[in-house]
Amino acid sequence: MDSRVSELFGGCCRPGGGPAMGGTLKARGAGGSSGCGGPKGKKKNGRNRGSKANNPPYLPPEAEDGNIEYKLKLVNPSQYRFEHLVTQMKWRLQEGRGEAVYQIGVEDNGLLVGLAEEEMRASLKTLHRMAEKVGADITVLREREVDYDSDVPRKITEVLVRKVPDNQQFLDLRVAVLGNVDSGKSTLLGVLTQGELDNGRGRARLNLFRHLHEIQSGRTSSISFEILGFNSKGEVVNYSDSRTAEEICESSSKMITFIDLAGHHKYLHTTIFGLTSYCPDCALLLVSANTGIAGTTREHLGLALALKVPFFIVVSKVDLCAKTTVERTVRQLERVLKQPGCHKVPMLVTSEDDAVTAAQQFAQSPNVTPIFTLSSVSGESLDLLKVFLNILPPLTNSKEQEELMQQLTEFQVDEIYTVPEVGTVVGGTLSSGICREGDQLVVGPTDDGCFLELRVCSIQRNRSACRVLRAGQAATLALGDFDRALLRKGMVMVSPEMNPTICSVFEAEIVLLFHATTFRRGFQVTVHVGNVRQTAVVEKIHAKDKLRTGEKAVVRFRFLKHPEYLKVGAKLLFREGVTKGIGHVTDVQAIAAGEAQANGF
Repeated sequence: MDSRVSELFGGCCRPGGGPAMGGTLKARGAGGSSGCGGPKGKKKNGRNRGSKANNPPYLPPEAEDGNIEYKLKLVNPSQYRFEHLVTQMKWRLQEGRGEAVYQIGVEDNGLLVGLAEEEMRASLKTLHRMAEKVGADITVLREREVDYDSDVPRKITEVLVRKVPDNQQFLDLRVAVLGNVDSGKSTLLGVLTQGELDNGRGRARLNLFRHLHEIQSGRTSSISFEILGFNSKGEVVNYSDSRTAEEICESSSKMITFIDLAGHHKYLHTTIFGLTSYCPDCALLLVSANTGIAGTTREHLGLALALKVPFFIVVSKVDLCAKTTVERTVRQLERVLKQPGCHKVPMLVTSEDDAVTAAQQFAQSPNVTPIFTLSSVSGESLDLLKVFLNILPPLTNSKEQEELMQQLTEFQVDEIYTVPEVGTVVGGTLSSGICREGDQLVVGPTDDGCFLELRVCSIQRNRSACRVLRAGQAATLALGDFDRALLRKGMVMVSPEMNPTICSVFEAEIVLLFHATTFRRGFQVTVHVGNVRQTAVVEKIHAKDKLRTGEKAVVRFRFLKHPEYLKVGAKLLFREGVTKGIGHVTDVQAIAAGEAQANGF
């Protein structure tokens, strides 16, 4: 992690500061290429002519893995060839966890050849037959004319193929929503999920608030979850069409779960917990056009960078500002994103074509940061954000998920409820393995360091019943009559075969992002490691007596209240007042279950 990200926490980098790290990325060309990748100046059979300004002659060469497939044409294939193409489509869908993108009219090396209208029609017909064979649907994302050595107009077509995997109900993507207080986070989510524009006075956000004081103040203080669905044809499914969450899940093949986090600095600990515990695939950073980068915006940006959560930016409330004010806010964001601590490439999205390109570039490169400008009142450019979310592919590799599913079950406990006629219910994320109804697990550690046996009675994902939970998925588990008083946030539910170990002392390699004076032995901080959140004291700083802002060291911490379940390599974030640091766990001093009292707990 670049220690220069500390500038975002310490307030020592100005909005206009920082050297320019290249220009803003412009969305160009079919398939979302920005002109990078693929050979340049190379001729193939004399066909590589000078292209139009917005049509680069090449896309990056086709990759063997991933969910993007290039096809020059698919005209009247033989039966053997057709079966081979179907097998190939199954592979791409598996790589994309249910989604694949086909570029028709493109050679394997990325050369944009294009097809005449009749050939393109025949190729799309074949692609439709292939999709029917595997039980998928296709949606044409865009068509582009290419400058080619021919008198006949030639086009390339980009097609989205979507199929819910047989072992899942829907594709799922978790998006954390960050931004300063009063930037319009809850209002935007209300507009997206309810299907009605705001009235300019916050009506759209009322259904999202969980507490009376949130409704009275208009400010989010807790973590809430909202869902937005897309069907297999890419059409929006939300509460305007469906009365319940169950209906949305049943009608959708792709679900976006928004994690609405607090913007006020007073609730920063809740925001950090949401980012570390709920494992979002990416984050949406909301910035108000009329205030720009203000309040906790810079700090939330720093948190996303520190935890390596990919993010895109939405500039809201453009209906309240003159065009020049919106442009000034966008330029301010671009300058901050290009600073050495961020090292991002901004991509301003102004059209549907840009939105398609942004979704693909965002998934392929961690440095690309799309920027949307929209209004929740007038609805301006709101459709561009929906196009982006619909096309945005899963950001985790299918092979990584398969490897996690082979491991033993581990479920993080983030929320605890008591539901009438159901009993105790816990919410969280399955870190590894597979969890089924009826599974026998152990939960802990308790205050005395023990793990207790329990049984999973039922499972729900996005408020609809689910029999099997797989690694990376979030859900709620009903535990029947298990005593709620024995549970707390930060616990884990694991397979009994895991023989889990706990610790009260651990070491971590850290970077001190910001501290007003010096960080030394005896200092107490709140430590966040996954779903663990507890106060710890600094017992030792190896090879140093003290740390200053930007310095690195290996530090030994001791939990003050009770032991926790930690794993070596886990990301760590600690805070206390204005003091903040990040790092990863390098060593844990394991203690056996039941020995916590002997260690001072």
